[in-house]
Amino acid sequence: MPGAKIARPPVHRITLTQLAVLTLLCLALLAYNEVVAWSLAAGGLVAVIPQAYFAHLAFRWRGAKSARDMARASYAGEIGKFMLSVVGFAVVFAAIRPIDGLAVFAGYLAMLTIQIIGSWLLLTCSQ
Repeated sequence: MPGAKIARPPVHRITLTQLAVLTLLCLALLAYNEVVAWSLAAGGLVAVIPQAYFAHLAFRWRGAKSARDMARASYAGEIGKFMLSVVGFAVVFAAIRPIDGLAVFAGYLAMLTIQIIGSWLLLTCSQ
């Protein structure tokens, strides 16, 4: 299989970093305010789960012969990521009571920031 020698990018590291940071933040916030901690966790997971789904789909193919499959997987992953995000926010705001909306969005944005920085580091450090 040509292309099998091309290593897959370690995108799973970004997800693991996000989960580690989210866990530490939430554990630290539990002493301050339990509602804020759970809200931050919920918002963070709304970012992490769809991103991990996309990464799983988009990076399972390798090699030039798989270009069409990679493109299809990327499109499907992006649609799935969007849908998972929409459903995630809907579930969070419908099911969790009490909730701190600002903490939900702060958790989401924090995980999105880690994803962007992690992706940038993977692109610049792997060259």
